[in-house]
This record gives sequence, C-alpha cells and structure tokens, in this order.
Amino acid sequence: MMSELIESVQILRDAGGHPAFAVIPFSDYQALIKGEFKVNPGIPAAVVDLAMDNTWSAARAWREHKQLTQIEVAQRMGITQGAYAQLEAKKSIRKSSREKIALALGIHESQLDF
Repeated sequence: MMSELIESVQILRDAGGHPAFAVIPFSDYQALIKGEFKVNPGIPAAVVDLAMDNTWSAARAWREHKQLTQIEVAQRMGITQGAYAQLEAKKSIRKSSREKIALALGIHESQLDF
C-alpha cells in the first residue's frame, strides 16, 4: 500500500526548483490520517551482518549495534541481567518477550524477526 502512495505523489517545486509540497490523492490522505498505511521500519544491513557473522540472535545483534550492555537492556526491561541473557540467547522468542526487548532497544518489534 505504501508503494502505491509513493507512486501517486506529485511534487510541487518552489521558484528555485526545490521540493516545496507533496500532493497526494485525497483518499490516500484520509488513509494516512487513519493510520491505514503501514511502514516497515526495516533492518540495517549492519545489524544483519552482526547476527550472521557472529551467529548471534537478532536481539544480541541489535544490542551490540546500539552499543548497549545486557545490564542496560535488562534494567530497561525491569529484569535481571541473567534473565535477559537467557532471552537474548534464544533464536526464537515469544511475541510478548520480543515486544519488551524491542521497547528496551528502541526499535519496532518486527525488527527482531529475522
């Protein structure tokens, strides 16, 4: 749906040729206002490389990428470092745990799903 929106945008430029306004169909505008367009936040290549090169879980790759310690993430989650270490070591994490880890890392939950 987002690619349809991008294709329907008309850019209006100022006198200097710089983009000044983006014009979209009214129905697309309404969908944006209602939150019907979902944006996939993506996963940086650096995070994927960390996970693959080191055989790390997605949670560990994100933590290392953000230069956080297990203690820092555990504190943000309100759990012990040991409990976090057990979660981080798993290749598959329950959705509820993924949501809590993502919140502590400052990312979207779907970014842990690779």
